[in-house]
Amino acid sequence: MIQGLIGKKLGMTEIFDDEFEMVVTTVVEAGPCVVVSKKSEEKDGYEAVQLGFEEAKAQRVSKPLSGHFKKAKVKPQKTLKEFRADKDDLQIGDIVKADIFKLGDFLDITGTGKGKGFAGTIKRYGFARQPMSHGGMAHRRPGSIGQASSPARVWKGIKMPGRMGGKNVTIQGLKVVNVDAENNLLFVQGSIPGPVGGTVYLKHTSKGGV
Repeated sequence: MIQGLIGKKLGMTEIFDDEFEMVVTTVVEAGPCVVVSKKSEEKDGYEAVQLGFEEAKAQRVSKPLSGHFKKAKVKPQKTLKEFRADKDDLQIGDIVKADIFKLGDFLDITGTGKGKGFAGTIKRYGFARQPMSHGGMAHRRPGSIGQASSPARVWKGIKMPGRMGGKNVTIQGLKVVNVDAENNLLFVQGSIPGPVGGTVYLKHTSKGGV
């Protein structure tokens, strides 16, 4: 059985469960994905398949990748990702859809978080402001960042202004509360990383139900 799928974040909505409780969910278009290549225990040391998601224009694909797709006899794909799978589970050219997940499954979802640009310590880390009156002149500054003569340097890892967001983020143990297999839609409880339209990677959780 394949462990994951590539998808696209479509937005958030609310649904009601069997007990008429409102559940805030994220809608994900999970697949369809095409199998582009396979890894085997004999040749590569592990079993896996490489999936492609969303067709790409041929002129926007590099020559090496173009040859990769031509060898597999599949159309060029925008996104490629490898997932663990059983040896005889899938063959090159097969289509994988959202029905590999079912109601009640728990997923780990990875995406690229929204980039916030250069941010100060208040926005980036939740620092408190310094006094806004009585002569205070360092309202949103971080304040002291190191010691004096010893050790006479700034400690590594200290929280300071800098680039915020735009990094890979994984949220674990998200519950699938609805599956629309016909339209390849998953409704996942809670929020997931990235903007609407962003690419996400879904796989069965390594943590178990949480």
